[in-house]
Amino acid sequence: MSPHLLTWLIAAIATAGVILRPFNWPEAIWAVAGAVLLVLLQLLPPRDALTGIAKGADVYLFLMGMMLLAEIARQEGLFDWLAAVAAKRAKGSASRLFLLVYAVGTIVTTFLSNDATAVVLTPAVAAAVKTAKANEPLPYLLICAFIANAASFVLPISNPANLVIYGAHMPPLLQWLPKYLLPSALSIAATFLVLRWTQREALGQKLSADVPVPKLSAAGKTAALGIAATSIVLLGASALDIQLGLPAAIAGFLTAAVVLVRERKNPWSTLKEISWAVLPLVAGLFVIVEALDKSGLIASIGAFLHQAATASQIWTAWGAGAGVALASNLMNNLPAGLIAAGAIKSADVSDAIKRTILIGIDLGPNLSVTGSLATILWLTALRREGLTVNAWTFLKLGVFVMPPALLLAIGAALVFG
Repeated sequence: MSPHLLTWLIAAIATAGVILRPFNWPEAIWAVAGAVLLVLLQLLPPRDALTGIAKGADVYLFLMGMMLLAEIARQEGLFDWLAAVAAKRAKGSASRLFLLVYAVGTIVTTFLSNDATAVVLTPAVAAAVKTAKANEPLPYLLICAFIANAASFVLPISNPANLVIYGAHMPPLLQWLPKYLLPSALSIAATFLVLRWTQREALGQKLSADVPVPKLSAAGKTAALGIAATSIVLLGASALDIQLGLPAAIAGFLTAAVVLVRERKNPWSTLKEISWAVLPLVAGLFVIVEALDKSGLIASIGAFLHQAATASQIWTAWGAGAGVALASNLMNNLPAGLIAAGAIKSADVSDAIKRTILIGIDLGPNLSVTGSLATILWLTALRREGLTVNAWTFLKLGVFVMPPALLLAIGAALVFG
């Protein structure tokens, strides 16, 4: 077997392991094992492996900051409070609660990233619907999965995949918003309407109107202020065309430090609850993609993309957006995004094609449970609550929910971007 074929085979097996989790081993084990094997078999020189790891520096910093913020907010009851307020204001109406949870999910995804919605909001919503005595909690829990992807390109900070696609060339905020605000609004609205329609029978249930709202502690208020301040800092960094990883990490650490010092808490109790395994997972995927790059696969994809764009910009934009949307469900959107980013760089495609690719990477995973890291984290959060959603159930919804949102978002990006 040629070195290139062996590289592709190892990459495929490692990616499948990340998605399928054989033997219930954590996703990070498969990504790291694949990366190590590539080096041990001399398919990728150690120097190039380190180069691949280094390329993810901004993503690691961003994830660390967001995970710290999310965990502090969770421990101090901020998300439980938000979910309880939503349940209280629903006044016994299942449909009104659906709308309110969707609104909260949109806000959390926009300003804290889709992973925070999956990891932190899911258990809060589960607690809220339990308190509201919902016989059918699934419609509300599905929101956490679908809005995490549907709203993930409102802002550059809404999804780590955005950092991957643009790398060091992230558009400043005032350039980002005209490109993505309308596509995001259509994505959010279409996802809501279709998801609401598919859940119409379950939303006929009656809920308890007597929902206790826990008092938000001073530390919880501090966490909320920290999140608001972080959003302002990141929006400012984006407006100034500054990479977002370091500002996110600093803001997260400062917010956590203020809360922990004020409450005189042991930092270990917070740090041990964070899913740090996501960092070696991402690093392993960066190494695998670096090996694919050295094997010539990404250059070949880039050459095909360039040739197609030369023939027709508009059809290439549509095809690239739809193609990466489907590919994200076959290999997860993080490796798909890394490969797409490499292909974009080598092909030197137009900004319109880059926009549709980003939308496909962010929104495409609403088709299946394997599509994005956020959805995988959502499944993990559900299991902790004693709940399960199988792949077939999600796919039956995804085939209705994802395509209209994707088509509207891509169309708007091409017409108005």
